[in-house]
Amino acid sequence: MNAPNPPLRVLIVDDEAPARRRLRDVLEDCADQLPVDIVGEADSGLAALDQAQQQPVDAVLLDIRMPGMDGLECAAHLNQLTSPPAIIFSTAYDAYACQAFDLNAVDYLVKPVRADRLVRAISRAHRLNATALDQLRAAHPKARTHLSVNEKGRIVLIPVADILYLKAELKYVTVRTAAREFLIEESLTRLEGEFGDIFVRIHRNCLVASVRIREIGKLPGEDDGHFLRLDGLDERLMVSRRQYSALREKIKSN
Repeated sequence: MNAPNPPLRVLIVDDEAPARRRLRDVLEDCADQLPVDIVGEADSGLAALDQAQQQPVDAVLLDIRMPGMDGLECAAHLNQLTSPPAIIFSTAYDAYACQAFDLNAVDYLVKPVRADRLVRAISRAHRLNATALDQLRAAHPKARTHLSVNEKGRIVLIPVADILYLKAELKYVTVRTAAREFLIEESLTRLEGEFGDIFVRIHRNCLVASVRIREIGKLPGEDDGHFLRLDGLDERLMVSRRQYSALREKIKSN
């Protein structure tokens, strides 16, 4: 006789306490059909990431629309874990959003959540791939609040507000804050498209935070070479001739 499968370890994430209580109640009502162990609740994407790294989690019931870090961004960071959990999104009804889920074979729950739908979703929950997440974000365009990197099996979050510059080097992008550097595997072009309102291109391989520009200077002995410095950093960053005029105009307009 085969041993029964252990209960599925589930984390509930929603910024509204009544929504979390309803999910917990429905899961408990369905225990005879689908044994689950509710390992925790979180009211934000940041809290969810913290809990998912403190204990094993098999599946996350994840609200999409939350203040700050939304559910889609949280899912992208969770996906960087060594053993990512399965993700099931919950949302208020949005036909366009739900069509995006259906096209990407991503399971979702429409609030208020029904018991039969919840059991079916958890029974077939699976991990998301990066392509599906990208396409879901295209349906819910919102710039991330953090970038992330996996360091020794843990997810390190980098607040976008702390980033001084982003520099492409081979297949990586160096993310520089006042404290340290990080290496991420993302496209500089994609980052520019997402954060173009707060970063400005100064060279084909470098974006800098506009509000952090401290000084623009001319290189000695060069007819048209320029550099800039950023607040909190002594390093000189080269400004290409092509980007210099656009940079000056952007600074004047701010």
